[in-house]
Amino acid sequence: MDEIAEIINFVEEQLADDQTGHDFSHIKRVVKIAERLSDAIPGSNQMIVLVAAYLHDVIDDKLVENTRTQKKLVIDKLTELDFSSEYTNQIMNIIEHMSYNKNLVNHYQLDINGQIVQDADRLDAIGAIGIARAFYFGGHFGDTMYDPNQLPRTNMDKTEYRKHTTVINHFYEKLFKLPDLMNTKAARKLAAQRKKYMENFVNEFKDEWQ
Repeated sequence: MDEIAEIINFVEEQLADDQTGHDFSHIKRVVKIAERLSDAIPGSNQMIVLVAAYLHDVIDDKLVENTRTQKKLVIDKLTELDFSSEYTNQIMNIIEHMSYNKNLVNHYQLDINGQIVQDADRLDAIGAIGIARAFYFGGHFGDTMYDPNQLPRTNMDKTEYRKHTTVINHFYEKLFKLPDLMNTKAARKLAAQRKKYMENFVNEFKDEWQ
């Protein structure tokens, strides 16, 4: 899989300076989970799954200033590696539509490959590592850990969602919701376990805060 090796080098270079919890270690975890899910699901295309999993944060608009430039960069890389236009379109469709904020108002129906990558990415956002990443991300942007007087928001669109809040509110506004949004049976099972761990943590956090 020389193409995968090239993709790895490309993604490592693109995310080398990340300090938000979306670094290459996150990518490797997502890829590992996606590969496990793909192995268990007949009909998935593991090449598409792996490439999309590696590339999914390279064009994320919360991480890059110019998404149009980044998308062209990704398409050029896939073309350089002789991916067909069909494969390229499938990969781009996944990474452009899988994020949580893109689905707040309109739910995009991803194909099975996209569902696997989306589940893998969301699984890395919850559980013990999800807790660590939430505080790491919030600290990077100077968010307050917790304010009992600041209630979690509901019914948000992307613009509202992108406004910073407390880290603890992020659990209610997104992380606790992810298990119910999983596409695959295996992901739902893992997500339920990780949600319970987060709930215990948040309850303990609030008790200690008082």
